[in-house]
Amino acid sequence: MDTEEVTASAAGDGRPADAAPRYLSGFGNEHSSEAEPGALPVGRNSPQRAPLGLYAEQLSGTAFTEPRAHNRRTWLYRARPSAAHPPFHRIGNGSLRGAPFEETEPDPNRMRWDPLPEPPAGTDFVAGLWTLGGNGDARLRSGMAIHLYHANSPMTDRVFGDSDGELLLVPERGALRLCTELGVLVAAPGQVALIPRGVRFRVELPDGEARGYVCENYGQPFTLPELGPIGANGLANPRDFLAPTAAPEESEGPVEVVNKFCGRLWAAEYAHSPLDVVAWHGTHVPYLYDLRRFNVLGTISYDHPDPSLFTVLTSPSELPGQAGVDFVVFAPRWLVGEDTFRPPYFHRNVMTEYMGLVEGAYDAKAEGFRPGGGSLHNMMSAHGPDRATFDRASAAELRPQRVDDGLAFMFETRWPVTLTAAATDAPHRQRHYDQVWQGLERHHSPKRP
Repeated sequence: MDTEEVTASAAGDGRPADAAPRYLSGFGNEHSSEAEPGALPVGRNSPQRAPLGLYAEQLSGTAFTEPRAHNRRTWLYRARPSAAHPPFHRIGNGSLRGAPFEETEPDPNRMRWDPLPEPPAGTDFVAGLWTLGGNGDARLRSGMAIHLYHANSPMTDRVFGDSDGELLLVPERGALRLCTELGVLVAAPGQVALIPRGVRFRVELPDGEARGYVCENYGQPFTLPELGPIGANGLANPRDFLAPTAAPEESEGPVEVVNKFCGRLWAAEYAHSPLDVVAWHGTHVPYLYDLRRFNVLGTISYDHPDPSLFTVLTSPSELPGQAGVDFVVFAPRWLVGEDTFRPPYFHRNVMTEYMGLVEGAYDAKAEGFRPGGGSLHNMMSAHGPDRATFDRASAAELRPQRVDDGLAFMFETRWPVTLTAAATDAPHRQRHYDQVWQGLERHHSPKRP
């Protein structure tokens, strides 16, 4: 299949085209890329002698026997096989945790956090990961985890891979240059990047520091939601997802390879970079997506749509319609509903919602919800707009309104999220979050017969 090749500057990362990585466009495509002509074999995956003296290796993101439409695998042609490494040994987890989450008991209270505090000097992406909580069990490949990161140092002579799940990275401050086995992605605030399960990568910091959010998905790989009555087009367009092109590193010298396995960190010292893939083809690939390209759909008559209409990616579960995790974005849009309370309505939800803010303000909270912070509303916990937002929206003139002063998102999951002890006791947790709903007074006056 032919794919459109674009530069990172076209995706909005702000770099000149001649310095930017090149990308292949399309979600779920059978992509292929080679850094050296002739590196990809023709007509077969594993010839007796792979071209250019390379090793052929398959990376399977799903079981061999999963249906073709769901199967994720990529053939890699690399300088050395992944099998050539010394034993792994346990290292400290730092602030990173994995499911099952059993440090605290599930809590029905509504919670909100300020952004992570400044990290110590020399903190790279792995060291800067901080786990808020999650659900399921990484060993059973079900559920998800919510992490945040705050880093001020690039990963030097260090590479990371996650055997437990795929990683959806949501930058909030500073760009991430992701050097992966399959090539380079540059993700800036307003974009997201996905690293598939098992793909190794290194994080560099073009802006000197970076802060943001991570959704670790233990379950079925993220895919685009079905459109149903919407029709053939809308929401996230497949052509706007960008995969990297091959960019091998064949450097010699010690490299620490860190592997997250069953919730624990393990490491081995390689004598070479494991990011040495010269060519590849397949469907188990990293990708980049610009959230401002999301095609927002909504009412043109009355009522606020359910937030499911803003789903970018979904990880299906065995129950149709109940995702292991959905990634939802509240992107710039117009509000035109007639006789409609336009901010998100008051509600209780069987699904659990973690909300984050990339920039600006969220239209359901007048204050207190800061970029880099987040809120957690576990299943059936009542929430909605605060008093100031309710008063303003109830009295607003209902003319067409452009909402473009913020970019928020949500990780929504079918199971409750259990917090880590660090999240429960964090100094940056807002202890009086419930007060945002104080002052919502009774206005009803019963009419007596």
